Amino acid sequence: ACPTHPLSEPIMASGKVPSFFSGPRPVVISGPSGAGKSTLLKKLLKDYKGVFGFSVSHTTRDPRPGEVDGKDYHFTNRKAMQEDIDKGEFIETDEFSGNLYGTSKSAVQDVRAKGLICILDVDIAGVRHIKETNLDPIYISIQPPSIEVLEERLRGRATETEEKIQSRLEEARTDMEECNEPGLFDIVIVNSDLDEAYEKLQSVLKEVSLKSG
Repeated sequence: ACPTHPLSEPIMASGKVPSFFSGPRPVVISGPSGAGKSTLLKKLLKDYKGVFGFSVSHTTRDPRPGEVDGKDYHFTNRKAMQEDIDKGEFIETDEFSGNLYGTSKSAVQDVRAKGLICILDVDIAGVRHIKETNLDPIYISIQPPSIEVLEERLRGRATETEEKIQSRLEEARTDMEECNEPGLFDIVIVNSDLDEAYEKLQSVLKEVSLKSG
């Protein structure tokens, strides 16, 4: 697993203003399924209402029961989304199981226009795509302590097929290796204890909030 390393002051205080965005500097959070990323984000958004806002992704898949358009996802069709991708309206996109997913510039700007720090939840491919833009976020990786612990967590959910578990484990191995790449992330938080990981995340994001404010 990746070692935890401090977020350096020069990164925190870069002061760069992206050309197509305004407002507080956003935060990109990435990590494999089962690392605890969603749990940490839900807690963060609940505890810091009025400080952080979540960027709502677009997808061409059908809504699942209980999902709300504009809250869980912006649900759209492939033709419309592809047209917007071609126009350069998306920061990053990917395709899973025949469906497109992506983060639009407008979704990020909607959050930042409210004066909130925008949080984007993307996979490691999305991180690489965002690196090619002038969004200039803070990059945080949430990692499990080991692949064995991750497998326990995934199996403990009892919601996925063996094939899906193996697929997620393979993706996680790649993610855990690539997060070591110099310069890819500003900080890596190893989530061996949820409370400790949350404290580290809060510490980093409080600094971001102060610098943005």
